[in-house]
Amino acid sequence: MSIDLSRWRLEKAENTFIEGDQLLKLELYHGAINRFYYAAFHAARALLAVKRLDSAKHSGIISLFNREFVKTKTISKNASKTLSMLFALRSEADYDDFRSFDHEEVIEARTAVRTLIDEVSIILSK
Repeated sequence: MSIDLSRWRLEKAENTFIEGDQLLKLELYHGAINRFYYAAFHAARALLAVKRLDSAKHSGIISLFNREFVKTKTISKNASKTLSMLFALRSEADYDDFRSFDHEEVIEARTAVRTLIDEVSIILSK
């Protein structure tokens, strides 16, 4: 059960990442940031499913991810930084009225999220 859920969440992360790419191509940067954050979020939840852990809050997911996978050195510290950075950027995109993003900033976020998803994929394949 937890393996099926984990795979489903990783697939959701991949699909959400593709949505982010499409928005990036359309230069809809706020939407791209949102989708890239959720791609990272779903990837983190994919790992947590292996341990049958979850949280109703985004901050709870980040905390569990850090405790279970970053502190144990199962995944890199960069993965933690990516998740936290994208959480902050997504909040800015959604709630800061005059926050704008440029192409380079979104590309940087995209690259970081792609790395995180790839790391999670490798861990789950073991």
